[in-house]
Amino acid sequence: MVGCAALILAGGSGSRFGGEIPKQYQALCGIAVLRRAADAFIAHDAVDHVRIVLRAEDRDLYEAAFAGADVLPPVNGGASRQDSARLGLESLCELSPDLVLVHDGARPFPNSDLISRVVDGLATYPAVLPALPVTDTIKTVTSEGETVAGTMDRSALRRAQTPQGFRYADIVAAHKAASTGPEQTDDAMVAEKAGLPVGIVMGSESNLKITTQDDMQTAERALGAASLITRIGTGFDVHKFCPGDHVILGGVRIDHDHGLEGHSDADAALHAITDAVLGAIGDGDIGSHFPPSDEQWRGADSAAFLRHAAGLAEARGGTIDNVDVTIICERPKIGPHRDAIRKRIAEIIGVSIGSVSVKATTTETLGFTGRREGIAAQAVAAVRLPPGA
Repeated sequence: MVGCAALILAGGSGSRFGGEIPKQYQALCGIAVLRRAADAFIAHDAVDHVRIVLRAEDRDLYEAAFAGADVLPPVNGGASRQDSARLGLESLCELSPDLVLVHDGARPFPNSDLISRVVDGLATYPAVLPALPVTDTIKTVTSEGETVAGTMDRSALRRAQTPQGFRYADIVAAHKAASTGPEQTDDAMVAEKAGLPVGIVMGSESNLKITTQDDMQTAERALGAASLITRIGTGFDVHKFCPGDHVILGGVRIDHDHGLEGHSDADAALHAITDAVLGAIGDGDIGSHFPPSDEQWRGADSAAFLRHAAGLAEARGGTIDNVDVTIICERPKIGPHRDAIRKRIAEIIGVSIGSVSVKATTTETLGFTGRREGIAAQAVAAVRLPPGA
């Protein structure tokens, strides 16, 4: 038997955050959000074991984030948060802890005092919720949401946080009882519905939950990310036209009366951005990472090249602030496809669409692009990196 175990729930896809990498694995000043959350429990004297509950498809991301960490082997979560919490709790059965803490992996700053308050509260209550008073005036609105219907008494309202603490046997029984009922939004609610008294302890204003890109920026500022160095890289690429019925630009297929000739899919826009990111981190160019002499890259989707460059930046603790690409051609027209290209680039590198600029221009019929012999693209990328990275 152990005294206290901590479960960190990381089974969500982070769809509201955006990007191909779930928010809990995004680098926060060089360390994954989830790892920052777990480290607080690993370091706490009252916590004997830490286990991560994850999505099966995120196993590689987990292994990269937790290399060398003193944690129990992870377990797969379920279709919902409630399912994931239940599966995580059941996985601790052999340890049979007295107490268990359940924390949201998207909250990277559960400080030691907060954890201690929750653990100490379990000496009095079978369930403990850290929470903060509501300081804003809260209005109810009409069903249309256009006018105010009333004002709530905020004195009885609290903002719930995690980690939420429980006596292990009690919360396992509560989850078992709740497994066939309606979905509960957190484990304190599961306890509440089971009739367990839920004690309140003071939460922490710094214990923010990362849901959006703005939240990540707030977290970076909290860690003093202003000390990061912004480095700029540029990229340029050209591909000539060849027989075909479409071109690929910025990861988007565009119908055209010619194709583009190249060893991969000849996506000049993604190639230029890839070189810009590699330039910002000082790591060669696209040809050194994906040589055209290597047959495995023949016809390859250039998204793989850009994703690789973004991964190298992240591995160095870097964050891509923005990319700006200019596509140079007479035809096809880029304007109708601009937003689709921006969206695709944002997906590949894991940033918001607002961090991607796509422009198009012509050379006024001058030069090879003016003669409609091919397409060129030039790009600039800004990457924030720790000093010396």
